[in-house]
Amino acid sequence: MAGTQTLFSADSHFSVSAAQVKAKMPAKYRDAYDAAARAVEVPKVAAMHARGGPGLDLSSFQHEAAKHAGYADPVERLRAMDLDGVQHELLFSDLSAFRVFHRVTDGWRDAARAFNDCAAEFASADPKRLLVAYQLPLIDIDHAVTEVHRLVNDHHARALQLATKPSALGLPDYFHERYDPLWQTVCEIGLPICLHLGPDDEMWDIARRDPTPQMGIYTSQAAMRLSEQMGFLLLTGLLERFPKLTFIFVEPGLGWVPHYVSKLDNMATKGAYSFPGITELPSFYFHRQIYLTFMDDKRGVAMRDEIGVENIMWSTDFPHPACTWPNSRAIVDDLMDGVPDDEAYLMVYGNAARVLGV
Repeated sequence: MAGTQTLFSADSHFSVSAAQVKAKMPAKYRDAYDAAARAVEVPKVAAMHARGGPGLDLSSFQHEAAKHAGYADPVERLRAMDLDGVQHELLFSDLSAFRVFHRVTDGWRDAARAFNDCAAEFASADPKRLLVAYQLPLIDIDHAVTEVHRLVNDHHARALQLATKPSALGLPDYFHERYDPLWQTVCEIGLPICLHLGPDDEMWDIARRDPTPQMGIYTSQAAMRLSEQMGFLLLTGLLERFPKLTFIFVEPGLGWVPHYVSKLDNMATKGAYSFPGITELPSFYFHRQIYLTFMDDKRGVAMRDEIGVENIMWSTDFPHPACTWPNSRAIVDDLMDGVPDDEAYLMVYGNAARVLGV
């Protein structure tokens, strides 16, 4: 692949702090926000205590990207992107805000709005290059629909991030009819839904038991745990009822997906399983409506024909430990060695640009 190929990172990260969010909230709700944030951290704190050490965060990894000012400063971020040859980034906050505001009994609307407005301020440095996946509260679906319209009208939103596992927030799964007004709205507007891997309370027990110094076993499990949500999307009929509804699975990697989707197809055709919500094979809905991001996954790229070249989006994962920054050009060139230019273009730019309306 030519080294001049334009790059689009479909998964990068930026900093929004709790202090920034609270500054935009009415003072009467700030204590409740703090209490909710502490409650979210309880399983992690317990796991780290059992391990006998502090939790891991970006400062625990002394790699170059983790120390870059572009994590919190959007002007510096644009410079970091230029250095790396990246034209656009889809941005995810490391503050899992919906896990917090779903615990704020009073003021959750203000907390959600404050978070999204903070995210929009970061993107305002160059909204054409910095594209935020705005986090959406699902406590009240009518409010969620109202917030979608606000985000589009006020902040020109191009993507939404939802909880990867709504049951972890005490909510029904996404095939439930309560979400139908939301799905109808995002389909009409054309917004993709992003499901980013991340720790849930159950995973902290793996961290507690993991004997490796930097929790390598725990870290290796997260991507494959997205198969749970993929199964819910592919087998329940949701994607048949809403054929324009698209999901981006963020940071799952590629290699495990052909095996899993093939297993679902076999269950639907050869096993004694009934999936009354679907009339096509699960792989049909996958290829039509689901996208995957990856970083440095040469084996996955080699499996692109099984996965679907149009379902794959490259990313840097800046500034996390696995990120490709500042060597993205060289890494992408190696990944795409021997890949036809038109296919490489789709994976490193074209698919993300199409789905996000760039």
